[in-house]
Amino acid sequence: MKNNLKVERAIKNITQEELSKQIGVTRQAINAVELNKYVPSTVLSLKLSNFFGKTVNEIFSLEDTD
Repeated sequence: MKNNLKVERAIKNITQEELSKQIGVTRQAINAVELNKYVPSTVLSLKLSNFFGKTVNEIFSLEDTD
């Protein structure tokens, strides 16, 4: 699964740390999601979606290998 979380953060001009505090996870979790090392839970995906005002599908997308 790929994501554009880093782009969305850049648009809002916020750091990983700021985002993590806003949605209640660690900065390391945000970093892992951005690097595609961690597939977020449904709850985390929805929190990110709500924070950015985007649908989950606008932030995350499946790759052919998923």
